[in-house]
Amino acid sequence: MLQSKLFTKVRKQVSKDEKSINGILLEKAGFVHKEMAGVYTFLPLGLRVITKIENIIREEMNKISGQEVLMTIFQPKKIWEETGRWSGEIGKQVMYKCEGSKEIGLGPTHEEMLTNIIRSYINSFEDLPVHIYQIQTKFRKEARARSGILRGREFKMKDLYSFHTSESDFKKYYEKAKKSYTKIFNNCGVKAIITEASGHGFTKNFTHEFQVIADVGEDKIVYCPKLDFSQNKEISKLKAGDKCPVCGAKLKEDKSIEAGNIFPLGIKYSKAMNALFTDKDGKKKLIIMGCYGIGISRLMGTIVEIHHDEKGIIWPSTVAPFDIHLISLKSSDEKVNKKIKINSEKLYKELKEEGKEVLYDDRENKSAGEKFADADLIGIPYRLVVSEKTLRNDSVEVKKRNENKLKLVKIKQIYKFFK
Repeated sequence: MLQSKLFTKVRKQVSKDEKSINGILLEKAGFVHKEMAGVYTFLPLGLRVITKIENIIREEMNKISGQEVLMTIFQPKKIWEETGRWSGEIGKQVMYKCEGSKEIGLGPTHEEMLTNIIRSYINSFEDLPVHIYQIQTKFRKEARARSGILRGREFKMKDLYSFHTSESDFKKYYEKAKKSYTKIFNNCGVKAIITEASGHGFTKNFTHEFQVIADVGEDKIVYCPKLDFSQNKEISKLKAGDKCPVCGAKLKEDKSIEAGNIFPLGIKYSKAMNALFTDKDGKKKLIIMGCYGIGISRLMGTIVEIHHDEKGIIWPSTVAPFDIHLISLKSSDEKVNKKIKINSEKLYKELKEEGKEVLYDDRENKSAGEKFADADLIGIPYRLVVSEKTLRNDSVEVKKRNENKLKLVKIKQIYKFFK
């Protein structure tokens, strides 16, 4: 993409009420536009990042037999009344309800809707297990809409639901999902600690959160530095300095961001909504369910909170909007300037042909300092500079966003460099 054609521009100032690092940097760099508290538009750069995260998640969900659907945002009152949640629990606390129709709410979550769908198709034990997921926008009344895109009233989420004939089959899948989630967070460039948490009224056992250590985090966890053990502070009787119950190491305590969670739903929804299957003996039984969530826009904000410096964002290569930020620097000599432009455009074209995603800063009204500052703020993994100085050596200047050292690479060798 030509940076001169990118309609968004780097901004020096953002709204005064924005205090979070992710909110400030994402707005300044032109990834998001804040519409109101907890509501953001994802601009071209931001949407590219969101799409990268979605694809990482989608690949892992498909590997664990997930079938993707896209459910409606509109939630009919009648199915929520079956579970009692229309006028209680999440339906009362956070669901937006349409004023024009008292029979419709905007989806804060989709357990009722998918259970309703499942009971229309599942009849026999032979139809199970089934694992259904979606990537979709959610809406929740959020009294604490703050921290940039970490806590919003409208947000992008992946929610997976699994349906089983037995508790043992559910537990096997639960462990599989746990491993899959670890891969997702690793692939997105964040270190998520599997953390025991409350049963949320669904189970007497622990559920599991995927917590990322961060100063901006609203949670606190007590954890082993070897990652043998971690508990949410809400339920833990242990504290920093105590011995890890697994390995004996001294426990630590830190603030953290909950980037994902998995937990059993048991038969809560299948019992309330009469979602049954016929077992091998011809008996009707309730379907056992599990739920697995990742806030995609929240994960994007978490990545920024973890990967940044005083100059701007430092995107992990797997989720960066582009692989390479190519910068062309003008010369005062018009003949040299023409040569710089020809070489830059040629390099841009050939890198794209090699399958690289390139943001080419071809802007002619910006100084070198402005271009470098913008590149640091946007945070693409590699910066390539074509200038009068580099062309004297038939080279391109290469710099990694997370390193200070510069390297001259021959133009003819640049393609091998990236391979």
